[in-house]
Amino acid sequence: MALCWLLIHIFLLTSSSSLAHNDFFTSIGHMTDLLFTEKDLVSSLKDYIRAEESKLEQVRRWADRLDVLSAAATQDPEGFLGHPVNAFKLMKRLNTEWGELESLVLTDMSDGFISNLTIKRQHFPNDDDQTGAAKALMRLLDTYQLDTNTISTGALPDPTHLRAKGNLKYFEYQLDKQKADEEGGGRQRSETRGRPADYLPERKKYEQLCRGEGLRMTPRRQSRLFCRYHDNNRHPKYVIGPVKQEDEWDRPRIVRYHDIVSDAEIEKVKELAKPKLRRATISNPVTGVLETAHYRISKSAWLGAFEHPVVDRINQRVQDVTGLDVTTAEELQVANYGVGGQYEPHFDFGRKDEPDAFEELGTGNRIATWLLYMSDVQAGGATVFTDVGAAIWPKKGTAVFWFNLFPSGEGDYRTRHAACPVLVGNKWVSNKWIHERGQEFRRRCDLHEGTD
Repeated sequence: MALCWLLIHIFLLTSSSSLAHNDFFTSIGHMTDLLFTEKDLVSSLKDYIRAEESKLEQVRRWADRLDVLSAAATQDPEGFLGHPVNAFKLMKRLNTEWGELESLVLTDMSDGFISNLTIKRQHFPNDDDQTGAAKALMRLLDTYQLDTNTISTGALPDPTHLRAKGNLKYFEYQLDKQKADEEGGGRQRSETRGRPADYLPERKKYEQLCRGEGLRMTPRRQSRLFCRYHDNNRHPKYVIGPVKQEDEWDRPRIVRYHDIVSDAEIEKVKELAKPKLRRATISNPVTGVLETAHYRISKSAWLGAFEHPVVDRINQRVQDVTGLDVTTAEELQVANYGVGGQYEPHFDFGRKDEPDAFEELGTGNRIATWLLYMSDVQAGGATVFTDVGAAIWPKKGTAVFWFNLFPSGEGDYRTRHAACPVLVGNKWVSNKWIHERGQEFRRRCDLHEGTD
């Protein structure tokens, strides 16, 4: 009976919605907490199993003892009961000991486990998380041209992947169900809002770039890309120890800085950001209201320079390396991507059809973007520029930099870019968006050196 009630209780718990929904599927960093939650529950479950086994062992010893006794007693009942001690013990067993056995059998050993499960359940994923993860699998299948068998058997480019076998029918069911829902019309309505008319051709190009099938530069263009030691016009900090700069693309000019932050600095930034991570939002192009979107699957946090010396040092390093004033820049945004985490093609700068973009900041448009990779990614997760066909792959400790605006202040539409879905791995990045204010007296030709 106790076991029956336990199963009913577990069913009710697991079928109910979470009391505190945290969009777990949008951040691998937050999902790691769930592993430790589950580990604690397994430990609690084993304690319950041991308690039940101990109880059953007591019952088994009682049954074995009485089995032997009753077998002997029933051979000669009158002779057995003729001994006064045997008669007394029979009275005592039936009057007292069987009642004690009944109490033992009815003792609920699951209280501790159920209590722990009830508490942990408040922080479990809910149906939205499961649906979000299922959609992520679809996204990975489409983007990287995989099949359901590849996903279900775990045959991904990850040698440490051990589980996921036996899930083929489940994944096929979920994918068929999701596709049927989308064919009902919901997908078309939700995905076209705020997107260009050529969304589908761009989507195809985006997926090709994510698979590494991007534009191949001509040998002549490739020959103009260099690696160099960069001291930002003999900046005092970098005259003796310049930074390593690599040309990633020529038009628009995109450069990568190698070994620009240390592992210790990265871990500190992640430590500061993790408690603040919230579902990333987009600005609705019609209403201007910040809202979540299924085409941006990540969580982000904002860190000010005052929060820790490491953040202040990174900000100062951005200014020293780029020569741009960061006092009017936005705070450091830290992002962690979720299951199949991505951010579909977008611009960092405000367009003419967004007159109120960044107005509340009072610092003008986003003149440049500094994107710092804080983790390696085993597969997927590239930053791709859909207009020009560039694909840049994450490398821990490096940063890529580009200008979003021409010297005239006009937006450079070639900088439209996207974050490809993470196929395998945990992607952490941080962004520093630098604004126009504070750059007025800097030489614009130097800022855009190498651009056309």
